Amino acid sequence: MVGRNPTIRGKGHGSASVPTFIVPLIIITHEIGTTVDFNTGNITTVPGDTTFDPTVADDACLASPNDVPLTLVQQSPILQSATFHFGGTNVGTTQYIDTFQRANFWAVNQHNTYHVLLGPVQTLAPVVIDVPAANGLGLATTSLGQPPFCSPLGIVDINWFDAYIDQVVLPELAAQGVNPANFPIFLVHNLVWAVPSITNIFDCCFIGYHGISGLAIQTYSPFDFDSTGLFSPAIEDTGVMAHEVGEWMNDPFGNNATPPWGHIGQQSGCQNNLEVGDPLTGTGVPPVVMPNGFTYHLQELAFFSWFYGAPSIGVNGWFSNNGTFLTDAGAPCQ
Repeated sequence: MVGRNPTIRGKGHGSASVPTFIVPLIIITHEIGTTVDFNTGNITTVPGDTTFDPTVADDACLASPNDVPLTLVQQSPILQSATFHFGGTNVGTTQYIDTFQRANFWAVNQHNTYHVLLGPVQTLAPVVIDVPAANGLGLATTSLGQPPFCSPLGIVDINWFDAYIDQVVLPELAAQGVNPANFPIFLVHNLVWAVPSITNIFDCCFIGYHGISGLAIQTYSPFDFDSTGLFSPAIEDTGVMAHEVGEWMNDPFGNNATPPWGHIGQQSGCQNNLEVGDPLTGTGVPPVVMPNGFTYHLQELAFFSWFYGAPSIGVNGWFSNNGTFLTDAGAPCQ
Protein backbone atom coordinates (compact mmCIF):
# COMPACT_ATOMS: atom_id res chain seq x y z
CA MET A 1 0.00 0.00 0.00
CA VAL A 2 1.01 3.62 -0.40
CA GLY A 3 2.01 5.27 2.88
CA ARG A 4 3.23 4.00 6.21
CA ASN A 5 1.98 1.21 8.45
CA PRO A 6 -1.21 2.53 10.11
CA THR A 7 -0.38 0.73 13.37
CA ILE A 8 2.78 2.81 13.91
CA ARG A 9 2.49 4.95 17.01
CA GLY A 10 4.12 8.29 17.73
CA LYS A 11 3.81 11.78 16.40
CA GLY A 12 4.55 12.03 12.71
CA HIS A 13 5.64 8.43 12.26
CA GLY A 14 2.38 7.40 10.63
CA SER A 15 2.21 10.19 8.08
CA ALA A 16 3.33 10.25 4.46
CA SER A 17 2.98 12.68 1.56
CA VAL A 18 3.31 11.67 -2.08
CA PRO A 19 4.36 14.36 -4.58
CA THR A 20 1.64 14.49 -7.22
CA PHE A 21 1.55 15.84 -10.76
CA ILE A 22 -1.65 16.80 -12.58
CA VAL A 23 -1.09 16.31 -16.30
CA PRO A 24 -3.95 17.67 -18.44
CA LEU A 25 -4.38 15.75 -21.69
CA ILE A 26 -5.80 17.53 -24.73
CA ILE A 27 -7.18 14.75 -26.91
CA ILE A 28 -7.95 15.22 -30.62
CA THR A 29 -9.98 12.60 -32.49
CA HIS A 30 -10.69 12.41 -36.23
CA GLU A 31 -13.93 10.44 -36.49
CA ILE A 32 -17.42 11.50 -35.37
CA GLY A 33 -19.94 8.95 -34.15
CA THR A 34 -23.26 10.07 -35.63
CA THR A 35 -25.70 7.32 -34.62
CA VAL A 36 -25.77 4.28 -32.35
CA ASP A 37 -27.67 1.09 -33.16
CA PHE A 38 -28.76 -0.21 -29.77
CA ASN A 39 -29.57 -3.64 -31.19
CA THR A 40 -26.03 -4.34 -32.42
CA GLY A 41 -24.10 -1.64 -30.55
CA ASN A 42 -22.57 -0.42 -33.81
CA ILE A 43 -21.62 3.26 -34.03
CA THR A 44 -21.87 4.86 -37.47
CA THR A 45 -19.01 7.29 -38.09
CA VAL A 46 -18.02 10.03 -40.51
CA PRO A 47 -14.69 11.90 -40.73
CA GLY A 48 -14.44 14.94 -38.49
CA ASP A 49 -12.29 16.41 -35.74
CA THR A 50 -13.22 16.83 -32.07
CA THR A 51 -11.02 18.28 -29.33
CA PHE A 52 -11.42 17.33 -25.67
CA ASP A 53 -9.62 19.90 -23.54
CA PRO A 54 -9.84 20.02 -19.71
CA THR A 55 -7.99 23.35 -19.54
CA VAL A 56 -10.70 25.50 -21.15
CA ALA A 57 -14.18 26.51 -20.03
CA ASP A 58 -16.92 23.96 -20.65
CA ASP A 59 -19.82 26.36 -21.04
CA ALA A 60 -22.02 23.69 -22.61
CA CYS A 61 -22.19 21.50 -19.50
CA LEU A 62 -20.89 23.60 -16.60
CA ALA A 63 -21.78 27.04 -15.25
CA SER A 64 -19.38 29.94 -14.80
CA PRO A 65 -17.28 30.55 -12.76
CA ASN A 66 -16.88 26.82 -12.07
CA ASP A 67 -16.58 25.72 -15.67
CA VAL A 68 -12.93 24.76 -16.18
CA PRO A 69 -12.37 21.06 -15.35
CA LEU A 70 -8.66 21.48 -14.55
CA THR A 71 -9.39 24.25 -12.04
CA LEU A 72 -12.19 22.21 -10.47
CA VAL A 73 -9.85 19.25 -10.02
CA GLN A 74 -7.20 21.49 -8.44
CA GLN A 75 -9.83 22.81 -5.99
CA SER A 76 -11.44 19.43 -5.32
CA PRO A 77 -11.67 17.66 -1.94
CA ILE A 78 -9.32 15.00 -3.30
CA LEU A 79 -6.48 17.55 -3.40
CA GLN A 80 -7.74 20.11 -0.85
CA SER A 81 -8.95 19.70 2.73
CA ALA A 82 -12.57 19.33 3.77
CA THR A 83 -14.18 18.07 6.97
CA PHE A 84 -15.62 14.58 6.69
CA HIS A 85 -18.03 12.76 9.00
CA PHE A 86 -18.70 9.09 8.33
CA GLY A 87 -21.84 7.99 10.15
CA GLY A 88 -21.54 10.88 12.60
CA THR A 89 -17.87 10.15 13.35
CA ASN A 90 -15.49 13.00 12.55
CA VAL A 91 -12.62 11.37 10.67
CA GLY A 92 -10.72 14.57 10.06
CA THR A 93 -10.32 17.74 8.04
CA THR A 94 -8.13 16.64 5.19
CA GLN A 95 -8.24 15.19 1.66
CA TYR A 96 -11.02 12.71 0.86
CA ILE A 97 -8.83 9.67 0.18
CA ASP A 98 -6.81 10.41 3.30
CA THR A 99 -10.01 10.43 5.37
CA PHE A 100 -11.04 7.16 3.72
CA GLN A 101 -7.71 5.56 4.61
CA ARG A 102 -7.93 6.80 8.21
CA ALA A 103 -11.45 5.36 8.46
CA ASN A 104 -10.29 2.18 6.72
CA PHE A 105 -7.96 1.39 9.65
CA TRP A 106 -9.86 3.31 12.35
CA ALA A 107 -9.53 0.70 15.09
CA VAL A 108 -5.74 0.90 14.95
CA ASN A 109 -5.10 4.55 14.08
CA GLN A 110 -7.87 6.78 15.43
CA HIS A 111 -5.67 8.07 18.23
CA ASN A 112 -2.51 8.74 16.22
CA THR A 113 -1.46 10.94 13.34
CA TYR A 114 -1.88 8.51 10.45
CA HIS A 115 -2.20 10.28 7.09
CA VAL A 116 -1.50 9.53 3.43
CA LEU A 117 -1.62 12.82 1.57
CA LEU A 118 -1.21 13.88 -2.05
CA GLY A 119 1.26 16.71 -2.03
CA PRO A 120 2.87 18.86 -2.99
CA VAL A 121 0.65 19.02 -6.06
CA GLN A 122 2.09 20.48 -9.25
CA THR A 123 0.24 21.03 -12.53
CA LEU A 124 2.29 20.43 -15.65
CA ALA A 125 1.75 21.91 -19.09
CA PRO A 126 -0.96 20.16 -21.11
CA VAL A 127 0.05 17.23 -23.30
CA VAL A 128 -1.62 17.09 -26.72
CA ILE A 129 -2.45 13.60 -27.99
CA ASP A 130 -3.51 13.31 -31.62
CA VAL A 131 -5.39 10.01 -31.83
CA PRO A 132 -5.32 8.13 -35.16
CA ALA A 133 -8.75 7.81 -36.76
CA ALA A 134 -8.76 4.06 -36.18
CA ASN A 135 -8.25 4.51 -32.43
CA GLY A 136 -10.70 7.21 -31.37
CA LEU A 137 -13.88 9.09 -32.10
CA GLY A 138 -16.09 11.83 -30.77
CA LEU A 139 -19.66 10.73 -30.10
CA ALA A 140 -22.00 13.47 -31.33
CA THR A 141 -24.48 14.90 -28.83
CA THR A 142 -27.42 13.58 -30.87
CA SER A 143 -25.97 10.11 -31.47
CA LEU A 144 -27.93 8.50 -28.64
CA GLY A 145 -31.22 10.05 -29.71
CA GLN A 146 -33.24 12.83 -28.13
CA PRO A 147 -32.75 14.83 -26.04
CA PRO A 148 -29.12 15.54 -26.96
CA PHE A 149 -26.51 15.48 -24.23
CA CYS A 150 -24.61 18.66 -23.56
CA SER A 151 -21.19 17.91 -25.06
CA PRO A 152 -19.53 15.30 -27.30
CA LEU A 153 -18.12 12.22 -25.60
CA GLY A 154 -14.73 10.95 -26.69
CA ILE A 155 -14.11 7.21 -27.01
CA VAL A 156 -10.51 6.01 -27.34
CA ASP A 157 -9.02 2.53 -27.65
CA ILE A 158 -7.63 1.81 -24.17
CA ASN A 159 -4.82 -0.44 -25.42
CA TRP A 160 -3.58 2.15 -27.91
CA PHE A 161 -3.88 4.91 -25.31
CA ASP A 162 -2.09 3.06 -22.52
CA ALA A 163 0.76 2.10 -24.84
CA TYR A 164 1.07 5.76 -25.85
CA ILE A 165 1.21 6.83 -22.19
CA ASP A 166 3.85 4.19 -21.41
CA GLN A 167 6.01 4.65 -24.48
CA VAL A 168 5.69 8.36 -25.25
CA VAL A 169 4.17 10.49 -22.51
CA LEU A 170 5.82 9.12 -19.37
CA PRO A 171 9.35 9.13 -20.89
CA GLU A 172 8.85 12.74 -22.00
CA LEU A 173 7.64 13.77 -18.53
CA ALA A 174 10.76 12.39 -16.85
CA ALA A 175 12.57 15.64 -17.67
CA GLN A 176 9.94 17.49 -15.61
CA GLY A 177 10.50 15.36 -12.53
CA VAL A 178 7.97 12.56 -13.01
CA ASN A 179 9.50 9.39 -11.57
CA PRO A 180 8.57 6.34 -9.43
CA ALA A 181 8.78 8.42 -6.24
CA ASN A 182 5.74 10.48 -7.27
CA PHE A 183 2.25 10.05 -8.70
CA PRO A 184 1.22 11.51 -12.09
CA ILE A 185 -2.52 11.73 -12.72
CA PHE A 186 -3.71 12.25 -16.29
CA LEU A 187 -6.83 14.39 -16.57
CA VAL A 188 -9.16 14.04 -19.53
CA HIS A 189 -12.54 15.71 -19.98
CA ASN A 190 -15.68 13.96 -21.29
CA LEU A 191 -13.60 11.13 -22.68
CA VAL A 192 -13.73 7.41 -21.95
CA TRP A 193 -12.01 4.28 -23.17
CA ALA A 194 -13.18 1.13 -24.95
CA VAL A 195 -11.91 -2.34 -25.83
CA PRO A 196 -11.77 -4.11 -28.24
CA SER A 197 -13.75 -1.79 -30.54
CA ILE A 198 -14.31 1.95 -30.35
CA THR A 199 -17.19 1.64 -32.82
CA ASN A 200 -19.36 -0.61 -30.67
CA ILE A 201 -21.09 1.02 -27.73
CA PHE A 202 -21.21 -2.33 -25.91
CA ASP A 203 -17.40 -2.28 -25.69
CA CYS A 204 -17.54 1.04 -23.84
CA CYS A 205 -16.90 2.50 -21.29
CA PHE A 206 -13.85 2.55 -19.06
CA ILE A 207 -13.96 5.91 -17.28
CA GLY A 208 -10.59 5.72 -15.55
CA TYR A 209 -7.92 3.30 -14.41
CA HIS A 210 -4.62 3.13 -12.57
CA GLY A 211 -1.58 1.43 -14.00
CA ILE A 212 2.14 0.77 -13.76
CA SER A 213 5.02 1.22 -16.18
CA GLY A 214 8.69 0.27 -16.32
CA LEU A 215 11.04 -1.93 -14.33
CA ALA A 216 11.28 0.68 -11.57
CA ILE A 217 7.45 0.68 -11.45
CA GLN A 218 6.04 4.10 -12.18
CA THR A 219 2.45 4.26 -10.96
CA TYR A 220 -0.02 6.57 -12.70
CA SER A 221 -3.72 7.09 -13.22
CA PRO A 222 -5.76 8.51 -16.13
CA PHE A 223 -9.33 9.49 -15.31
CA ASP A 224 -12.25 11.33 -16.84
CA PHE A 225 -13.79 14.49 -15.39
CA ASP A 226 -17.29 13.89 -16.70
CA SER A 227 -19.83 16.67 -17.17
CA THR A 228 -21.98 15.08 -19.88
CA GLY A 229 -24.52 13.68 -17.40
CA LEU A 230 -24.49 10.36 -19.26
CA PHE A 231 -23.38 8.44 -16.17
CA SER A 232 -24.62 8.16 -12.58
CA PRO A 233 -24.00 11.07 -10.19
CA ALA A 234 -21.27 9.11 -8.36
CA ILE A 235 -19.31 9.11 -11.64
CA GLU A 236 -19.70 12.82 -12.39
CA ASP A 237 -16.85 15.35 -12.03
CA THR A 238 -14.39 13.88 -9.44
CA GLY A 239 -16.27 10.64 -8.75
CA VAL A 240 -13.95 8.68 -11.03
CA MET A 241 -10.90 10.40 -9.56
CA ALA A 242 -11.98 9.30 -6.06
CA HIS A 243 -12.34 5.72 -7.30
CA GLU A 244 -8.94 5.58 -8.98
CA VAL A 245 -6.90 7.44 -6.35
CA GLY A 246 -8.43 5.25 -3.64
CA GLU A 247 -7.48 2.12 -5.57
CA TRP A 248 -3.98 3.43 -6.32
CA MET A 249 -3.44 4.03 -2.60
CA ASN A 250 -4.62 0.57 -1.57
CA ASP A 251 -3.46 -1.52 -4.53
CA PRO A 252 -0.80 0.53 -6.32
CA PHE A 253 0.56 -2.32 -8.47
CA GLY A 254 -2.80 -4.06 -8.92
CA ASN A 255 -1.58 -7.27 -7.31
CA ASN A 256 -2.57 -7.07 -3.63
CA ALA A 257 -4.23 -10.47 -3.37
CA THR A 258 -7.58 -10.94 -1.63
CA PRO A 259 -10.00 -13.83 -1.31
CA PRO A 260 -12.08 -13.97 -4.51
CA TRP A 261 -15.06 -11.59 -4.47
CA GLY A 262 -17.53 -10.49 -7.11
CA HIS A 263 -21.06 -10.30 -8.56
CA ILE A 264 -21.26 -6.77 -7.18
CA GLY A 265 -20.50 -3.23 -8.29
CA GLN A 266 -18.79 -3.25 -11.67
CA GLN A 267 -17.64 -6.87 -11.30
CA SER A 268 -20.10 -9.32 -12.81
CA GLY A 269 -17.68 -12.23 -12.33
CA CYS A 270 -14.99 -12.83 -9.73
CA GLN A 271 -11.95 -10.73 -8.83
CA ASN A 272 -9.17 -11.27 -6.29
CA ASN A 273 -7.33 -8.01 -5.68
CA LEU A 274 -7.72 -5.05 -3.33
CA GLU A 275 -9.52 -2.69 -5.72
CA VAL A 276 -11.50 -0.67 -3.18
CA GLY A 277 -13.55 1.18 -5.80
CA ASP A 278 -14.81 -1.67 -7.98
CA PRO A 279 -17.33 -3.21 -5.53
CA LEU A 280 -19.11 0.15 -5.19
CA THR A 281 -18.81 1.67 -8.68
CA GLY A 282 -21.75 4.02 -9.13
CA THR A 283 -22.37 4.41 -5.37
CA GLY A 284 -21.67 7.86 -4.00
CA VAL A 285 -21.19 9.53 -0.64
CA PRO A 286 -22.97 12.78 0.27
CA PRO A 287 -21.75 15.47 -2.16
CA VAL A 288 -19.23 17.97 -0.84
CA VAL A 289 -19.49 21.71 -1.44
CA MET A 290 -16.06 23.32 -1.48
CA PRO A 291 -15.19 27.01 -0.90
CA ASN A 292 -15.45 27.66 -4.65
CA GLY A 293 -19.18 26.87 -4.40
CA PHE A 294 -18.98 23.78 -6.63
CA THR A 295 -20.70 20.59 -5.51
CA TYR A 296 -18.33 17.64 -5.88
CA HIS A 297 -19.34 14.02 -6.31
CA LEU A 298 -17.21 11.33 -4.66
CA GLN A 299 -17.52 7.57 -4.82
CA GLU A 300 -17.93 5.39 -1.74
CA LEU A 301 -15.09 2.91 -1.25
CA ALA A 302 -14.85 -0.54 0.35
CA PHE A 303 -12.76 -1.07 3.48
CA PHE A 304 -9.87 -3.52 3.90
CA SER A 305 -12.11 -5.55 6.22
CA TRP A 306 -14.75 -6.08 3.51
CA PHE A 307 -12.20 -8.02 1.46
CA TYR A 308 -10.45 -9.92 4.24
CA GLY A 309 -13.32 -10.60 6.64
CA ALA A 310 -14.99 -9.58 9.88
CA PRO A 311 -14.64 -8.14 12.43
CA SER A 312 -14.25 -4.74 10.85
CA ILE A 313 -11.37 -2.51 11.85
CA GLY A 314 -13.05 0.33 9.97
CA VAL A 315 -14.88 3.31 11.42
CA ASN A 316 -18.23 2.51 13.11
CA GLY A 317 -17.57 -1.18 12.56
CA TRP A 318 -18.58 -0.62 8.92
CA PHE A 319 -17.16 -2.28 5.83
CA SER A 320 -17.30 0.82 3.58
CA ASN A 321 -16.98 4.50 4.32
CA ASN A 322 -20.64 5.46 3.88
CA GLY A 323 -22.07 2.33 5.50
CA THR A 324 -23.40 0.68 2.33
CA PHE A 325 -21.46 -2.45 3.33
CA LEU A 326 -22.35 -3.51 6.88
CA THR A 327 -20.97 -7.04 6.47
CA ASP A 328 -17.92 -8.42 4.74
CA ALA A 329 -17.78 -9.89 1.23
CA GLY A 330 -18.76 -13.33 2.48
CA ALA A 331 -17.71 -16.69 1.11
CA PRO A 332 -15.14 -16.70 -1.71
CA CYS A 333 -16.66 -15.84 -5.07
CA GLN A 334 -17.60 -18.74 -7.35
